[in-house]
Amino acid sequence: MKPLKDIYIFIGPPGSGKGSLSHLCKKTFGWAHLSTGNLCRQHIARMTDIGMQIDHAIKSGKLISDDLMIEMVYQWIQEVAEASQGIILDGFPRTVSQARALDTLFSQEKFNNSTVTIVAMNIHDDNVIDRLRTRFVCQNDSCQAVYSFLPSQVKQQPICQECNSILIQRVDDKSDVVYERLKTYHHYADDLLEYYRSSVCKMIDLNVELPLDTVFQAFIESTGKLA
Repeated sequence: MKPLKDIYIFIGPPGSGKGSLSHLCKKTFGWAHLSTGNLCRQHIARMTDIGMQIDHAIKSGKLISDDLMIEMVYQWIQEVAEASQGIILDGFPRTVSQARALDTLFSQEKFNNSTVTIVAMNIHDDNVIDRLRTRFVCQNDSCQAVYSFLPSQVKQQPICQECNSILIQRVDDKSDVVYERLKTYHHYADDLLEYYRSSVCKMIDLNVELPLDTVFQAFIESTGKLA
């Protein structure tokens, strides 16, 4: 496997703009973007061994094990490493135990020249709820472009400008579900961020309540990348 140069771990609540910022980085720098949610859905749709185990866990009401998640992520990294100088991990790790497993992976010799940067995406919960109420997402798992407009403004089926697929509102973006998602996020994220702040990884704090282009510019300046 060709050594990766840059590894970015995006940590932020649902609706913080992880996907939108990842999309800009992918278009600008050619980095590969891992969304664990999308990857799980792809494995289930393809009925891979990992996918069948994930599907069984979900249908049984169980959490997907850390071992299975790290196996899936490692497999993905191996597949994309040859074509990319950088990767973004979005939605992984979610817990300290997953972060430790990831540290073990990145301690291998093939990652000796890699730089791991943690990007903490900061936003107030009230703004998350407002954002998700207006969020539409491309249903194409390989695209997942994000748009924002009030449902009352939608007069016909919205179409993605990137790939012409249909835009949808996710069930888990509804207000009552969002509250539970935020509780779960904070339950794990506070310990996860504390773990990384005490590590040797570089940390970047972004105020993602600002417009996306401003957030992207702040990200570029913090990482020293040239757009």
